[in-house]
Amino acid sequence: MYKQFYLVDDEDLVNTINTIHFGRLGLDDKVKSFTNPELALDDLRFREDQTQRTLILLDINMPEMTGFEFLEFMKLENFSRSNEVLLVTSSRDPYDIQMAGEFPEYVKGYINKPLKIQDLEAYLQRASSPARLAV
Repeated sequence: MYKQFYLVDDEDLVNTINTIHFGRLGLDDKVKSFTNPELALDDLRFREDQTQRTLILLDINMPEMTGFEFLEFMKLENFSRSNEVLLVTSSRDPYDIQMAGEFPEYVKGYINKPLKIQDLEAYLQRASSPARLAV
C-alpha cells in the first residue's frame, strides 16, 4: 500500500475534489496537494524516506511545468521507483498517451478527468494486489 499520495494539478478545485475521494476511502491523512508542480518536486526531493511508496496523481497540462517536464526531472534526478505516477488529465491526445509510455519506470496508469472514485478505488486495489507486488 502507498504511504503517501501527491496531488499535482494547477487547478485547486481538482485537487480538492480528489482529496475528497481519498477521504471517502479513509486515506485523506496521507494526501499532499500541490497547484505548483515545482513545489511538489521539491517536496519529493527532500523527503526523509526516499523509499516510501508514493502515488503521484499528475496532470499533464499545467502552465508552470507540464506533467512530462515533471517526469523528465524525476528521470534526470533518478528519483526512486517507489514514486509511482498516475496521469490524471483531460487530454485525449494520442501523442500524450504515447509520451506517457516514455516513462515506464514511473507512469503506472493514465486516467481521464474527472477522476471518479470508482476508478481510483479500482487502481488502488490493483496496485496493492499480491500479483502486482510479485512483478
